[in-house]
Amino acid sequence: MAYQIINLKDIYNELGENDTKELLKDFKCPLNKDVEYFFKNKAIEFSKRDYSRTYIVLSSYKQENVIVGYFAIANKSTIIKKSILSKTKRKRFLAFANYDNDINGYHIALPLIGQIGKNYYNGYDKIITGDILLKLACDKIREIQNAIGGRFVYLECEDKTKLKEFYESNGFICFGKRNLEKDERDKNNGDYLLQMVKDLSKKEN
Repeated sequence: MAYQIINLKDIYNELGENDTKELLKDFKCPLNKDVEYFFKNKAIEFSKRDYSRTYIVLSSYKQENVIVGYFAIANKSTIIKKSILSKTKRKRFLAFANYDNDINGYHIALPLIGQIGKNYYNGYDKIITGDILLKLACDKIREIQNAIGGRFVYLECEDKTKLKEFYESNGFICFGKRNLEKDERDKNNGDYLLQMVKDLSKKEN
């Protein structure tokens, strides 16, 4: 299956805001309302303000290109505790992070996969797997890091067994938790999100 990845900002620059919103309106993600809300209500503004970049994933369906999913990436500072890292990983982090004795961890700026989700409208979610969508996001970050340097990526997800196992099966490890902000609580379950990191320099099968 072939997939096409398009930067939302390029679409906005070509079509304008109203036509771009029309393009996004049918996106559905009942499994995660925050993913759907961001795509329809925040993605354009975040792209305009350069807060993040949203990439739309297209594929062919009945001789028409349709949106099967998307991911949004940004650069964000976070803290990774020393206790979760092996000695080898600590050495790798030293090149990219500042160690803080007070917190016994590393301050590091990393690419963040802020949002990622499949489009369940009209069954388009069946055209792409979660594994492939996540791989496309990681490949895009690798492409960026090949130009500017870096090797790690992180994301945040709800503390659900299936979600955690999904990301772990794709090479991510949990390194901490982040308490939800007030405006996040109505779109997420629980009081916090798990934080997970992956070393993109490792070869994948």
